[in-house]
Amino acid sequence: MVSSTGARFSLNMISAVSAQGEFRFMVVKGRIGAPQFLDFIKRLIHGADRMTFLIVDGHPAHKARSVTKFIETVKDRFRLFFLPPYSPELNPDERVWNDLKNNAIGRQCIGSPEQLHRAVLSHLRTIQKSPQRVCNYFNNETTRYAA
Repeated sequence: MVSSTGARFSLNMISAVSAQGEFRFMVVKGRIGAPQFLDFIKRLIHGADRMTFLIVDGHPAHKARSVTKFIETVKDRFRLFFLPPYSPELNPDERVWNDLKNNAIGRQCIGSPEQLHRAVLSHLRTIQKSPQRVCNYFNNETTRYAA
């Protein structure tokens, strides 16, 4: 028998994967809106020596006016592409969340928000240090287009 607190905790995250094995993430306190997404974009392009392409879903933060305005100012360094509605199978980043849920968090009894935070960060850092694991997120018929 596995003991459980019965409590549910959540954590909000943003991440990006590349077919070259790069993985970037940001854990966010509270909801993810345009300001948090803008912060993530700025982190992605900071110090980048080539054009950055980001494929996103239809989350409202991705389509916010402030995001659109900012992207216009960095169009020589950054491009945003939108997936069709209701198509998580096309998003390689969804494989990160599947990995996190099935291979880390879902196998633990999490007793507090702090424990959840530590466990998530630990697993995301493990992914980040495993370029081959990240590349494997693209080894699927529906995500190969992004490789």
